[in-house]
Amino acid sequence: MNIETLSIPLPEDLMKLKWNGQFDLMKEMIDLRIKKDIPALLKKRLILEKNILDDLKREFIYSKAEAIGILKEKIIDFQDDEFDELFKDGAFEFLFIEGEMKFKNDFYENLIKTRNAYALRNKEKVNYQNYELLDEVITKMELQGELSYKIHVKVSLKIKKEYEKIGKVIRVWLPIPKEYAQVEQFHIIRTMPDAQVINDHQAEHRSVYFETCLEPDQEFSVEYEFINHSYYHQLDPHIVTEEHPDCCLEEKAPHIVFSPYLKSLVNDIIGKEKNPLIKAKKIYDYITSHVMYSFVRQYVTLPLIPEYVAAGLKGDCGVQAILFITMCRIAGIPATWQAGLYATPYEIGNHDWARFYIAPYGWLYADCSFGGSAYRHHSKLRRDFYFGNLEPFRIPSACEFQGDLVPSKTYLRRDPYDHQTGEVEYIDECIPQDHYEMKQMIIEVKEV
Repeated sequence: MNIETLSIPLPEDLMKLKWNGQFDLMKEMIDLRIKKDIPALLKKRLILEKNILDDLKREFIYSKAEAIGILKEKIIDFQDDEFDELFKDGAFEFLFIEGEMKFKNDFYENLIKTRNAYALRNKEKVNYQNYELLDEVITKMELQGELSYKIHVKVSLKIKKEYEKIGKVIRVWLPIPKEYAQVEQFHIIRTMPDAQVINDHQAEHRSVYFETCLEPDQEFSVEYEFINHSYYHQLDPHIVTEEHPDCCLEEKAPHIVFSPYLKSLVNDIIGKEKNPLIKAKKIYDYITSHVMYSFVRQYVTLPLIPEYVAAGLKGDCGVQAILFITMCRIAGIPATWQAGLYATPYEIGNHDWARFYIAPYGWLYADCSFGGSAYRHHSKLRRDFYFGNLEPFRIPSACEFQGDLVPSKTYLRRDPYDHQTGEVEYIDECIPQDHYEMKQMIIEVKEV
């Protein structure tokens, strides 16, 4: 699927149907239109849109009554009028599906994660162990200047039994760490079954690749370990120079685009500042103080992502990272993507963050979502740390936003921009994301 065609606007009549949720009629009209003599790129854009509509229907599943019922079941003394106030405050992602307002499948988890008052009223106790661990590790890194952790995990993918097509050729990509930056001593312990391809460290989205005839109840997995060796930088703007590599400064459609609104916003934020480190810090401070963390729908369904975040002032780790990267590039600061998993002794999950270049330090890190969480929890320690630094709990499998898989995938990727949960397809057809399940298992995360 040609993701770059997202830059091509949908015809106005189709857009009207989309935002009213008339997906079935919209698909019928797309099918009629692509049979006509229309520009080739527009045809590709319309075919991609049909896949996007399917993704949206899978994500937005709850009616308002169902959503309120879930909140009353899980949050102590939740009232109907609270839902309306939260809705007006932008707490819930919603769409119209066939004319009915529908709420996103993870709306409850998002509320608990982003609004502490509701986390405290949650009937299930919220675990704050990770905040305590981060404070401890950050303090140690600042004292020692560096810290290393051994990370040993297993990730797997399995087709749900009711969707198995036994004997059909299946293709599977599972992410593994890139051997660069903070990754040292990486090795694969085992793959099940044997992998056909193991990408080298040059791959932008590094994977182990399987291609085989599907067997009953078959699981595809990779188990690996490595050392995350992270250094602490105490940043001093007085020694900074304007030297930088001639890369990671360009636009990359359809999302890393220097729109008039974004250029104006960058100008407002950095003013007449010339020091690259201070400019980057001003951008980081703006995002962490103005953008509320919020789960978003599949990235492929979003319009120009940096503008989407900068206008709506909410978004998850990945869209915040892309906003930071784009704004840094507008300001003349090389910036790029790093993403994969976040794994501590307590939890493992998908995560995205950014890298930016400042001489004489070289490539530094910025985690705007962790910095924003620190801002909301009044933790100066964590907010300051995540500008320039990362703790050693990261598993980077992607070094480029919108990078390539090797070998390439035929059908639309679950996430065409990132590589965290793996990808799968049959040799001759797409496999919808609700037809399979991914697991990420911590075997060991310990200081070494």
